[in-house]
Amino acid sequence: MTKTGKAYPGGDVSRLLRLALLSAALSFVLLSSPVAAEPNEATVTTGSLPKAEVDPAAALSLRRDSTRRELETLSQSITVSDEKTKALEAEIAKLDKSRQTLRDEIVKSAAMRKDMEEKILAGEKRLEGMREREAGVRASLHDRRGLLAEVLAALQRMGRNPPPALLVTPDDALASVRSAILLGAVVPGIRKETDGLIDDLSALMDIKSDIDREHTELTDAMQLRLEEEKRSELLIAENEALATTNNRTLAAERRRAEELAARASSLEGLIGSLEQEIGSVRDAAALAKSQEEARRNQSDAEREKARALARDSVPDKNRIAPAYEFQELQAKLDYPVAGDVLRRFGEADGTGHDSQGVTLATSAGALVTAPSDGWIVFAGTFRSYGRMIILNAGGGYHLVLSGMDKVNVREGQFVVAGEPLAVMGEKRVASVNALTLETDKPTLYIEFRKNGKPVDSQPWWSAKYSGKARNDS
Repeated sequence: MTKTGKAYPGGDVSRLLRLALLSAALSFVLLSSPVAAEPNEATVTTGSLPKAEVDPAAALSLRRDSTRRELETLSQSITVSDEKTKALEAEIAKLDKSRQTLRDEIVKSAAMRKDMEEKILAGEKRLEGMREREAGVRASLHDRRGLLAEVLAALQRMGRNPPPALLVTPDDALASVRSAILLGAVVPGIRKETDGLIDDLSALMDIKSDIDREHTELTDAMQLRLEEEKRSELLIAENEALATTNNRTLAAERRRAEELAARASSLEGLIGSLEQEIGSVRDAAALAKSQEEARRNQSDAEREKARALARDSVPDKNRIAPAYEFQELQAKLDYPVAGDVLRRFGEADGTGHDSQGVTLATSAGALVTAPSDGWIVFAGTFRSYGRMIILNAGGGYHLVLSGMDKVNVREGQFVVAGEPLAVMGEKRVASVNALTLETDKPTLYIEFRKNGKPVDSQPWWSAKYSGKARNDS
């Protein structure tokens, strides 16, 4: 602009501003990649057509589904390279091949994998929020299409001075609008409209930048999760190679457990029959009972010493029985899977009854680990529970987990807290505990039992889960 201010008369400034507005609108409303379509949205051909009513819940569900499909596609594109696999194999080859060392490494690997799965779930939620904000800004721009039609009509009438080529990138569009304002001589009404449009354009570009960054972080987390999954598989294979139990005995116990599960009419009945008729489970139950009796015979001083040990010490890696009394582990247990609470103990289960456990929504293929030390009483399919694991935690407590896709443990096996037990499937398993849940994500059902009766598991979970919000996905 010259010092006299005549180089940019008001008409030229107004035209430049309108050109910039039109360019910006075309860039974002017409040329940019659309988000998932809103349900029942009327096709708009002019600024005068009304927009059909949109159900916010349906729109939110559509955006969430779109985000999940996006992440599923991203996950499927990630692989572990041959070079990385060889590096993992070389790393494991250097380990001391004792069962204790391998189990310790397996638990460490499982913890890292679950940490990555927690990060992926958190990233998915952030991405859903960004997509929702993006949809809101786009809707705001879309609602101004009447103004854009007016600007376009005005430009068509400017026969003597045809408009320059339209800008097509968001950065150029925003820069043009800002430049027009800096030139001055903008009437207050147009200036107000322009300021609002600039705010929306800036917000949309910030959101796009946030989405790109979140994509990068999610890709990194998914890559690390897949590598840790591979490492865990290699470690478990090494550990199984050291197994000394006769395979014929294991197969016979598995068949007998399946027969008992087919005949049992209740969880309590199943547990009782397994602990009587399956040799390895019977031995584990006897050991748990002897430990319980020994603790009962302790003096008050000995009990207090045991409580202090549970609070402050690191358990023996070579243990073949629970390190601590289960009752003393309140507020110390981690959820067995990375996920969000859908239903808690005592809440209506949608079938006219109260839930006897807690239900978590998980990601596809999520790892399920042991919440505490204990012996596997049952690992198989049981009635409407689907694939199920029952863990004898000692002290008369049994932990029931159901809804998994693949179970990797056997009856009679002793496991430590954090040791891998199973893997979730791709979709929710049809079971009585998940029938009325409004989600298609995999769900894990967790039930604690004391002397055969369900009890609320909430007191045992770590404080970090106390504020875990219910997910309505």
